[in-house]
Amino acid sequence: MSRYTASPMSTVTTARHRTHELQLWPTCFAAVAAGTKPFDVRENDHDFQVGDALLIREYDPDTSIYSGQTLLRWVSHVLQGGEFGVAAGWCVLGLGNLQPLPPGITDTRLW
Repeated sequence: MSRYTASPMSTVTTARHRTHELQLWPTCFAAVAAGTKPFDVRENDHDFQVGDALLIREYDPDTSIYSGQTLLRWVSHVLQGGEFGVAAGWCVLGLGNLQPLPPGITDTRLW
């Protein structure tokens, strides 16, 4: 069973990328925080794109309460549904700890 919560959170669009506010259940939140779960499987109802920021909020579905714990991650990869066993309308998001470099920048010494 997925640790995905069906209620949509907010999405904020900036000039290049968007920031998505997402809920994550405690066990998955802890694994993302520890770095042992560098991905998330969820319904692609936000049109996620590489470079988008994710404000991840820990949410307990049993109590319907947010813990106040948050993580900031960036979308490093989007595996769209409809292939590799991922259902259509869903996606697998690669979660990066660092904001991706702008297009054309390959040397971080320049950044």
